[in-house]
Amino acid sequence: MPAPFRPAAILCIGRNYPEHAAEMGGGVPDLVVFMKNPACVVGDGDPIVIGPATQRNGPQVDYEGELGVVIGRDCRDVDPTDVLRPESGVLRGFCAANDVSARWWQKKGGGGQFCRGKSFDTFCPLSVVAPLSMVGDPATRSIITTLCSEEVQHGDIGSMSWSVPAIVAELSRDTTLLAGTLILTGTPAGVGSARTPPRFLRDGDTVTVEIAGVGRVSNPVVQSPGTR
Repeated sequence: MPAPFRPAAILCIGRNYPEHAAEMGGGVPDLVVFMKNPACVVGDGDPIVIGPATQRNGPQVDYEGELGVVIGRDCRDVDPTDVLRPESGVLRGFCAANDVSARWWQKKGGGGQFCRGKSFDTFCPLSVVAPLSMVGDPATRSIITTLCSEEVQHGDIGSMSWSVPAIVAELSRDTTLLAGTLILTGTPAGVGSARTPPRFLRDGDTVTVEIAGVGRVSNPVVQSPGTR
């Protein structure tokens, strides 16, 4: 299926759920920001492809169910009280997202930067965008990620260390957020790399991220042949 939209940019927040920060071996930090390549966006039903580059250093491709926030207009120095007001036009709406991550590339192969490990093609499945006017404050919602029908993540969006208004206000300080920018707001505890033993995505899996009243994105996992 075609991607639901092509973001102007993808900004991502790391370790925004305290339990996920703990499972990854750290405390709750100040705002952690990184980026993904907009070309990695795919839609519901499209395959997540484990390509040759991400097979080179062993199993490493992981899921991260997240709330996506879509900016509605070019904006800068946003007042947090304006973010969730439909009449302000700051937000277009929300979506369910999967911040697929190649952990070796994220931690070792990118020179200390997350971007490479987060940006391989197909590494950002998104649901259709639900308008702000239909969703309201997403803090009342929960994220549920299932892997082959097993629930692996269940997080309350209201438990994020940085709320949606706080994230948008902070990212827009002295910085223009272009209309169509996608912000991924962080993932709850339960990622595959933190499990014992680790449970990375593999050929034949299906991973689904659902946020009630926002959206659902479900994708099969396909491993392409060959390594390099």
